[in-house]
Amino acid sequence: MSDRFYGWENATMSPVCQEYPGIKDPRDLYAALKHVWCVETCAPRLREGWSADNPTHGQCSVTGFLVQDIFGGKVFGVPLKDGGFHCFNVVGGAAFDLTSGQFGDGTLKYADRSEQYREMHFASDEKRQRYELLKSRLEEYLRGKSR
Repeated sequence: MSDRFYGWENATMSPVCQEYPGIKDPRDLYAALKHVWCVETCAPRLREGWSADNPTHGQCSVTGFLVQDIFGGKVFGVPLKDGGFHCFNVVGGAAFDLTSGQFGDGTLKYADRSEQYREMHFASDEKRQRYELLKSRLEEYLRGKSR
């Protein structure tokens, strides 16, 4: 898995909260999430394709809203061929996508986007629970690193 994600070169903003020690920018968050993403945080319809070699697979919306919690900004979605959306973040004018690795070399059209809202996404208890699991796994991982 690459250490780079779409927009990594501009993902230099600081957190808007201090709840995540050791996370200084989205690059740090990405490095931590590589240890945290799991099949249980993956969208159920995509779990068959999830693997440790492709941990970003099916993680976009829960990751996007966690990024928003930590760095602010907005979550956007680009339409996919299957009718769904792939979520990514825009903070201070910089667009970046911590889960872009699931598409390999394929490039999404990030300009063709619409804002996504957590109220809509978290209306699904299943998705809200995956978000909460991702958040708790991140907190646990960071606690372990600070010991």
